[in-house]
Amino acid sequence: MKKAVLLTSAAMIFSLSLSALTLGKLGDFKFEKANDNVYIMHGPEKEPSKENEGFMNNPAIIESKNGLIIIDPGGNYNVGKKILAEVEKVSKKPVIAIFNTHKHGDHWFANKSFQEKYPNVPIYALNYMIEQVKDNSAETWYGILDRMTGNLNGTKPFAFPTKGIESKQTVVVDGQTFIMRHYARGHTDTDMLIEHTNSNTLFIGDNLIINRFGAFDESSSIHENITLLEKIKKQEDGFKKYKLYVPGHGPSSGSTEKTIDPFLNYMKIIVAGAQKAYKDGIESYEIKPEVDKQLKNYHSWDAYEGQMGKHLMKAYEEVEALDL
Repeated sequence: MKKAVLLTSAAMIFSLSLSALTLGKLGDFKFEKANDNVYIMHGPEKEPSKENEGFMNNPAIIESKNGLIIIDPGGNYNVGKKILAEVEKVSKKPVIAIFNTHKHGDHWFANKSFQEKYPNVPIYALNYMIEQVKDNSAETWYGILDRMTGNLNGTKPFAFPTKGIESKQTVVVDGQTFIMRHYARGHTDTDMLIEHTNSNTLFIGDNLIINRFGAFDESSSIHENITLLEKIKKQEDGFKKYKLYVPGHGPSSGSTEKTIDPFLNYMKIIVAGAQKAYKDGIESYEIKPEVDKQLKNYHSWDAYEGQMGKHLMKAYEEVEALDL
């Protein structure tokens, strides 16, 4: 009898070890091979909540000969532990480097989970991003995520990035080459786009979001975010045709029409509405119903109701500032 119980328990443990990261009715999440030696876990396309435990970004693995390189490991210590367990299902190789794309904590707070197991792992980020998170943005994002998820126990003290990088810098890790590109303002003023040359993959971070909406804060520029995505589409300023485009949130693809166009077109409609309102001498909220009709294809995107009006107001402020 005892032997049968032990065998049943062992089977359950083995079964659990094979299961993916599970978030209730949101389903299972695991790393899947997306391009050559690149694996992506596409997180829930939702705002941070107790249901998704604060996990909503797209952590990535690049497997090299001797180790694993992680991009944006996730939004808190607890989620990070689960993501690390999923990483180890892909490969038992050690984590030898981490890259963080920008200052928002939903992408990098899980650094701590990885640093706990690999204390000497270098964590790369834009120098200005490191400055910002050590100043006040880490605490700001901790407050936001803790209120929305209640799942940040163990996240402090923060595991800040340890290796500062600059735009157009090339970083080579175990034979894997990464080219960094930073633009003054886009989603934030700390964004770093990462080109992985070995696999011809472009990690765009939150300059590109699909199926959900986030906020544009005071360091953002909708106009400059549009300009950046247009450069990628037109293959300007060093960008080229990539085999894979990876957004900060939402599905990856080798097609700019599937990845870049939806968010780019959304922002263009928002800006056009703001320009019309400014020209007509009315406020952004007065033109909101008209813009809303033009955005019917986006009504199903998560947080549309909460964010569209704010985006329109932000675009209006930018139009006004550009005119002045």
